[in-house]
Amino acid sequence: MLLLSLIIAHLLADFYLQTDHMVQDKLKNLKKHILHHFLVNIALLTAGWLLFYQGEDPVTTVVWPVLFITSTHLIIDLVKIKIVDQFTARENLNKLWFFVLDQLLHLFMLLIALQLFYQKSLVSNINRFIQLLFEEGRQLDASSTVLVIVIILILGTTVSGHIVRILLGSLPGQLLTFEGKYTFKNELKEPAYQQTSNGDRGLSEQYSYMIFNKHDMSRGKLIGYIERLLVILLTYYSSYPAIAFIVTAKSIARFKQMDDRDWAEYFLLGTLTSMFIGIMFGILLREILN
Repeated sequence: MLLLSLIIAHLLADFYLQTDHMVQDKLKNLKKHILHHFLVNIALLTAGWLLFYQGEDPVTTVVWPVLFITSTHLIIDLVKIKIVDQFTARENLNKLWFFVLDQLLHLFMLLIALQLFYQKSLVSNINRFIQLLFEEGRQLDASSTVLVIVIILILGTTVSGHIVRILLGSLPGQLLTFEGKYTFKNELKEPAYQQTSNGDRGLSEQYSYMIFNKHDMSRGKLIGYIERLLVILLTYYSSYPAIAFIVTAKSIARFKQMDDRDWAEYFLLGTLTSMFIGIMFGILLREILN
């Protein structure tokens, strides 16, 4: 239960308290980001000490674990900013792999903290997770079940949305919606030439403006969240044929834009990635809870 709570605290600090502005300039906002982790973890471990570990030394069960978790998080983030990002400037797939590695390292540090300060063996935690996946009859208690559901919901919405955004990159300029064309014409006549010529003579200038409207990304993000939650739910109940209706509904909504090959590839890659993540988390949730 403590491990699940620490995972939720990490996800909250990493994906909810860290804004898009902070992500764009990670090094500048790193202190603020680490402060978020410090505050969330100290609140969580203090509550845990008050409820379950009052007989233990608060320095050992609260202060040292918080310092260990935040300091290791700082080191991992510094390495990622100063070294990793230099080799993934234009490769979205490489960025994705390094993102996954970064999150796995943070999870590993949480397991190390539990072993160092709470005497919860790293190997026993891993074995318990494997048993929940592959052994029949192994079930979680009610509180742990709720925490697992919360983690899956966070992973299936915000975290997976970040994964899809990394893989796809920014919305290409050619995929903007065409709104219209406006033309302005300016004519300058010169009366002096009228005395020596039969017609008017002057200068004519014409300006054309192409008006585009960028897609509302907040709506697309919300659609992605709802889509993956539905896929997780349908996968949990093994209703795989119903997932096809979600893909059909999305395709109908974007039917006219499918004539653009760039848009079609962008749409297909995003949809397949989102579906894969939703199905994967749905299967994981089913195997853990059943």
